[in-house]
Amino acid sequence: MSSSDFRQIAIRTEAGKAERLFRAAVSAFCSLTRPSRREIAQLEDLTLPLFDEVSVESRRYVAAALSECDYAPTALVRRLSEEPVEIAAPLLTRSNALSDIDLIALIGRHGLPHARAIARRKELNPTIADLIRALERPTLVKTRPPETVTRLAPKPEATVEADADRPAPGQTAENARRRLRSMMRPTGDTADVNTYLGQPAYVKLRETALTGNAAFFQTALADALGIDFATARSVTGQSSYAALLAALRALDLSEDRAFLIAVAVYPGEFPHPQAIRLFLDRYRLLHREAALDKVRAWKAETLSRAIRDGAPDAPERLDVSNSDEAIAGLKAS
Repeated sequence: MSSSDFRQIAIRTEAGKAERLFRAAVSAFCSLTRPSRREIAQLEDLTLPLFDEVSVESRRYVAAALSECDYAPTALVRRLSEEPVEIAAPLLTRSNALSDIDLIALIGRHGLPHARAIARRKELNPTIADLIRALERPTLVKTRPPETVTRLAPKPEATVEADADRPAPGQTAENARRRLRSMMRPTGDTADVNTYLGQPAYVKLRETALTGNAAFFQTALADALGIDFATARSVTGQSSYAALLAALRALDLSEDRAFLIAVAVYPGEFPHPQAIRLFLDRYRLLHREAALDKVRAWKAETLSRAIRDGAPDAPERLDVSNSDEAIAGLKAS
């Protein structure tokens, strides 16, 4: 079918023919070897208004057809991807019109059914694969009381060599807990690394965020920023991600890395693509020096809390704004 045939279908307005028109337009579009931008926009303008009028079978047919199309219209693919997995599976598995951020957002909104279809994609981003594995293993997301996290630290444990046999019942969960504990403590050469700039900070933040255990993530955030656990808990304990946004910007993370952590910690804040776009806009507009100033204020609060705890006769609250020497010392560090 030629592009002129597609244009003729696109302008047809026969009443009651939504179902037939929806299928025919997509079939004609998929026959084009290299559609123009105008033809892509034409298909979206035609099919999206018809979307709610067509049957599940037609949506399934169109999703399968577009999954094999190299130039599928992004808006239509995204709309179809929001459908139940029985319809969306071909697109989730194969379509190159879905970006990594689209896939993460779909997992956040639809959970395991969509995640399992996405897991079958070739050359899947390893970070997304990690997220799906974390969702598949709910034993890793049981919460631990915050006061126990400070006791997770640090007794050296002998490395356990992998056993070729299947682990005994309960051993897998214990191995997972051991890996999480070892991940949370500094080791050898990385103990004195400035985590403000190094990759280890992001890796710890990502892995702990993906466990779903708030206390683990808060501990990793405290380590990365050089603040105490109570301050880190207050950063992530707010109803919005505004404070976390500043923390991630201070660490100078790229947009995609910052978003992955934010969506893992605040999944309810990203119910639709517009919310993702808003996060990215806010992240781009937040100047790093302003974010660093906020982190310095958190550090000063950490210092004042340590002073209060260490000196019984100290004032109940230290005025951070007047503590110039403390802030100067933190800047020098």
